[in-house]
Amino acid sequence: MSRWDMAERDGGITDTEDEHKKDEDENHDYLQGFQLFAVVACTTLVFFLLMLDTSILTTAIPRITSDFHSLADVGWYGAAFQLVSAVLQPLTGKFYARLNTKWTFLVFFTIFEAGSLICGLANSSPMLIGGRAIAGLGAAGLQNGGLILIGGVVPLEKRPIYTGIMMGIGQMGIISGPLIGGALTEYTTWRWCFYINLPLGGIAGLFMAFSHIPDHIKKERVTFATLREMIPHLDLPGFVLFAGAAIMFLLALEWGGSTYAWNSANIIGLFSGAGVMAILFVAWEYHAGEEAMIPGSILKKRIVWTSCLYYFSLTTTLFVSSQYLPIYFQGVKGAGPTMSGVDLLPGILTQVLFVLVSGAAVTKMGYYLPWATFGAALTSIGCGLLSTLAPTTSTGKWVGYQMLSGAGRGSGLQMGMIAVQNAVPPSLLSVSMSILVLAQNFAASIFLAVSNAIFTVTLSSEIVKNAPSVSPAAALDAGGSAAGVRALVPGGGPELDGVLLSFSTGVDRCFDLLAGLAAVAVFISLGLGWKDTRSKKPVDKGQA
Repeated sequence: MSRWDMAERDGGITDTEDEHKKDEDENHDYLQGFQLFAVVACTTLVFFLLMLDTSILTTAIPRITSDFHSLADVGWYGAAFQLVSAVLQPLTGKFYARLNTKWTFLVFFTIFEAGSLICGLANSSPMLIGGRAIAGLGAAGLQNGGLILIGGVVPLEKRPIYTGIMMGIGQMGIISGPLIGGALTEYTTWRWCFYINLPLGGIAGLFMAFSHIPDHIKKERVTFATLREMIPHLDLPGFVLFAGAAIMFLLALEWGGSTYAWNSANIIGLFSGAGVMAILFVAWEYHAGEEAMIPGSILKKRIVWTSCLYYFSLTTTLFVSSQYLPIYFQGVKGAGPTMSGVDLLPGILTQVLFVLVSGAAVTKMGYYLPWATFGAALTSIGCGLLSTLAPTTSTGKWVGYQMLSGAGRGSGLQMGMIAVQNAVPPSLLSVSMSILVLAQNFAASIFLAVSNAIFTVTLSSEIVKNAPSVSPAAALDAGGSAAGVRALVPGGGPELDGVLLSFSTGVDRCFDLLAGLAAVAVFISLGLGWKDTRSKKPVDKGQA
């Protein structure tokens, strides 16, 4: 009988698994002192670059869409990155489970850097989307790789605080991203939003290459023989089926209602094809058993699948809000790229603060469930308030609304990771982390496309009502920059107010979606399990 079939205790982990993890922890040579600092600093720097790449584009997107006349493509700038990351994500767990963690991590990082270079050189919207896809290919192995690296250098009870450090300091990239992106876009060119990754990436790569990083489990030395043996275990048929289903599904969401009508043969065909391939994928994975790309035995764990759903819901609020708040601040409020980055700081700073506070609190008190529930509830309230934004909303209100949603995300974001790390033995950490990050990337891919459809449809319908002389096509072609939006009504006038209200309403409907997702996460969080993550010290027999 598989250990996953044993009776569950404390929300999903058995006594046998506890002993197994305890033995592996005792026999593992964890790092200390400067070596530990070097590895954590290196991993955090890479995570910083990943977050920088995610956020630096937010204040540049309005200018990019105006330069390329491509507001209808705005969802793809994020979705292409997230889609490719999601498609490759399950395979990365297989790579990390069998290959040296450090060098596998560096290969993914090199691909990520190459994608950034292509984006910087892009001369069209399709080329930029292609570069984002290549960067996403590399990013597929970075976040879960960072979590696996942390798992190999510190014991289980210390992982919440070190995970919090990596995520908290790494998310400083989100803080600096909008500011740097806005300044580069306004005073040089948005292309430097991608070029900036190259020198910083070179430093991070060299730093990691010369650092000693122990693997979380013992692995065979990589040879051509081991690589040949690994290929049958990668579950390539499952990967092809999953990739086909995911790509067709995302294309249907992206094209539906904009490029093609929802009831057109193209969209119906894509949805049908995605459904058929999804069914074949599930059947194949069941047949493959423990060799499957996503082993069913892991997904049967309540803590694992609830953590994925929780992470799925909460991270969506981060990616979608970072896409549309800059459009509100620039297109509606008239801020420049740099100032719109400053306007995002209340939510970002609060989020980073609560990531660090919640990580330290879980390490000290041991329980992650209260933080998960509290974080989802606060995020839902914050996003609900952000859905009321209007052209006349005061500064105090949108600052407070962002702080509420930022505090909620910061409190809950890492709780799914901590729950999974405490629910599986080290030998299954790689695959488990890849499944968790898959949930994040797939959620971002789906809901960036969904929110793009919501924004586009809402803007088109609102323009017809509020500014009849402005065509919906012209509004979409204008981009999200302050100058582009105001150029729709030269000289201003009452119709300009209608245009601004239309853009604002489009952003509001996206936050309606996010408020609902975060509310669902409140109920999902209850399945994460009530478990004390602190190390259990043996009791002295005399005292007992």
